[in-house]
Parts: sequence; structure tokens; C-alpha cells
Amino acid sequence: MTVATVNQTLSQFVPLLPVFVVILTAIVVMLGVAFKRSHLLSVIITTTGLNVALGMLLLTLYQGVQGQNIASSLVTTMFVVDGYAVVLMSMIVITALACATLLHAYLTEFDDIKEEIYMLLLFAVAGAMLLTAARNFASFFIALELMGVSSVAMIAYTFKRHVSLEAGIKYLVLSATASATLLMGMALIYAASGRLDFIEIAQITRSFSNHPILALGAVLLFVAVGFKLSLAPLHQWTADVYQGAPAPITLFMSTISKLAVFAVFFRVLLTAVPYTMEYMSTVLTVAAVLSVVVGNLLAVVQVNLKRLLAFSSIAHMGYILLAILAMGGQSTYYVVMYLLVYALTSIGAIGVISLMSSPYSKHTEAETLADYRGLFWRHPVLASVMTVMMLSLAGIPLTAGFIAKFFVMLAIVQAHSWWLAALLIVGSAIGLYYYLRVIVVMFMTPPPQAHHISQLPHWGVKAAGVMVLLVTLAVLFIGVYPSPLMDVVTLAYIGG
Repeated sequence: MTVATVNQTLSQFVPLLPVFVVILTAIVVMLGVAFKRSHLLSVIITTTGLNVALGMLLLTLYQGVQGQNIASSLVTTMFVVDGYAVVLMSMIVITALACATLLHAYLTEFDDIKEEIYMLLLFAVAGAMLLTAARNFASFFIALELMGVSSVAMIAYTFKRHVSLEAGIKYLVLSATASATLLMGMALIYAASGRLDFIEIAQITRSFSNHPILALGAVLLFVAVGFKLSLAPLHQWTADVYQGAPAPITLFMSTISKLAVFAVFFRVLLTAVPYTMEYMSTVLTVAAVLSVVVGNLLAVVQVNLKRLLAFSSIAHMGYILLAILAMGGQSTYYVVMYLLVYALTSIGAIGVISLMSSPYSKHTEAETLADYRGLFWRHPVLASVMTVMMLSLAGIPLTAGFIAKFFVMLAIVQAHSWWLAALLIVGSAIGLYYYLRVIVVMFMTPPPQAHHISQLPHWGVKAAGVMVLLVTLAVLFIGVYPSPLMDVVTLAYIGG
């Protein structure tokens, strides 16, 4: 093999350099643990590696905004790094940085080993990044399992809390079932087409899209992905896992996991298993309607904030499906916009929960609404942050959430799908009730002799607190001036 051939081979992998940086960072953290355990050192290495990867991605985005395009780079036949992948990878790394800083604050009182969770986080992030670029069922499954296995360990990491261990076991069993279903669906699609590459499958199956084996494989694929995205009626695990997982890992499950799975699923819908197939359109419609209705109605009756956000996330995934049903292949812009805003808002909301929580304090995590009663009168800044996030999730003007819902409604109106518009309006109206209830509770007068969970001491000058405040400013800035985010989202296109 000549030097030129080696250089050409290596140059093919340059677009995936941010992923390699994250994996290398995980290895460095592992070696650091082997030589000397240090919680602070582990988080410094983790955040440094993630910042380097983010810098590479932001440079690519900046060049893309200047040139109004990001070249689509094919990395072997397994991955394609296009504008769509770069935009979503950037949000994944930003959210991973938030998770890492929150974990450092959250594990301050943790009386067991702490460093290994950063390795798990980095490997899960690498899997999530690869999912956004996957264009082959083999790479899809490998990346998904890299993220999924690490997620199980992180959920159960604070194992002395029985709810954490229980959540880990539940997710392990159900996730394994979903993975088996996914493999079966992939096998049937391969049996019908003889290919694993998304584009090649699309070319071969275009002439027999209603083939029964292909149809069954596509439905099984959707069932597995629906579980990962907690779409109704495959959502039963969501609330228990969100409640039992450590708060920063709840953030991972509600943002990074869903960003990555939705990214690859949307790529599949536009190529290998077209959304235009009659049975896929029906399945997507049923899932969207059930997710919006069930998610919102179950959130109304919750008194646990983490469970409320879990059911809320089901509804938000349903809203994204509404955009796909309305605009189909033209919905990429609206889907990516909503995903980015939802992730950003979740960072702030769950960040407040994390700052007020500890895995081994007497009252465990600050997760019930009672823990937040009168929060404004004790910690006005934290209450203000949570208020902004609740308003954003509700889609109130001057927040990023309003911009995201506005664009989904715009997509629906442009398609003249009035029943979808009615569903979005009804779902948002129900959501407004339970989001405002959280705000009202925070501004109520606290009971005179009630025990209150206190936030992390001096949280505002620590990395986790600064991060939450910056996210709050970002949510407000996007709500007032969304143009920069719109420019970035414009780069998100599905490459070949």
C-alpha cells in the first residue's frame, strides 16, 4: 500500500474527527482512572475533549453559514457527514457538556466511585454522534447499541438508590427487547431488498414498496424506534426511567438519546423506508395522534416534576411527527429546529432539578412539585430559570419554544392539514395548563414548617450554574431574535 493510498484512506475519516476526539477523550479518562482517581480531573478531561469536538463542529458550521452549504462527505459506505449530521452533532455535544457539568455538581456528595460515569457518558455521546451520520443498517445498529448499553449503566449508576437500580433494570430489559425487534425488522428489510445501505434499499424497493416482507420489516423497525423515542403506545417505560435515573442522566435520556435516534429515523424515512408508503403513513399518523393526546393527558395528573417532563417529552415527539406528516421530505428544517429548541429548553428545566438534587441526601432528589412550592421566595433566580423553561415548553411568545411551535404550525398550514393544526392547538392548550401549574407552585407561599430541599451552595458561580444561566439567556435570545439559529438550521439537509 503506497503512502498516497494511506493518505487518501485517512482523509476519508476526517469528517468524523469530532467523533474520534470524543472516543479518545473516553480512553484518556479511562487511563486517568487507572493511574489516579480524581473526580475533578475526570470532569476536566471530559469537558476539554467535548469542547475540542464542539470547536471543530462549530468551525464547520461557521464555514457553512459563510458559504451557505456544507459539503456531504461519504465515510466508507457506513456513514455520511452532511449538514444534517453536523448540526445535530453540535447540539449533542453541547448537551453532553451540560450533562458533564451537572454530573460534577450532582455527584459532589456521592460516597462511591464517580469517575467511570464520565467514560460511559463519552462512549454514549460517541454512539449518538455516529447515529446522526449513519446511512447503513449495520452502522445504525452498532451506534445505537454503543449509546444504549452505556445509557443502561448510567441510569443505574447511583445503584444504592433503589429507584435508580430499578430504572436501570427496567430499561435494560425493555431496551434489549426493542433491539431484538429492531434486528428482526432490519433482517426482513434485508430479505426483501438484499441491501443494508439506505440509498440502495430505496432504489431497489421503489418498484415494490408494498411487498409484505418489506412492510413487516418497516413496522418492526418503527416499533423499535418508537420505543427509543417513547412514542405512544410504546411509552410505558419513560416516566419510571426518567424518575429513577440521576437527574443529569435524565437530561441525557430526554435530549441526546432522542436527538440521535430521531436523526437516524428521519434519514431512514426519507430513504430506505419512505414515509410515503401507505402503511408507514398510517403508522406515523397513529403514533403522532396517540403521542400528543396520551402524553399531554398523562402529564396533567402528575405531581412529580420528572414524570411530568417525561410525559411532556412524549407529546413533543408527537409534535415533530406532525411536521413530518404535513410536509414529508420538505420538513427537515422544521424537524431540526424543533429538536434543537426542545433540547436547549430541557437542559434548563432538568438543570434546575439537578442543581437542587443529590443522590444520597435525606430527601433524595427535588422531583416532586411540593419541593418547588415557594421556590421563588427562597431562590428567585432558580425559580426564574424554571419559569422561562416552562414557558418555552408551553410555546409562549418571546421564548425559543414559541419559535419552534410556530414553525411546526407553519408547516402544517402550508400543507393545508387542518386536522393536524387542530391537534397541535389542543395539545398545546392542555400542555399550557400543567406548565403553568409548575410556575404557580413556585410562586405560592411556602408552608411555614415545611422541609425544603436546598440548591447546590453557591451554584451561580460554579460551572453547572453558569451553564444553566447561559442556556436561559439563549432560550430568551432565540425567542426574540431567532435569525442566527435559523441560519444554522438551514444548513441541515439530508445528503446522499
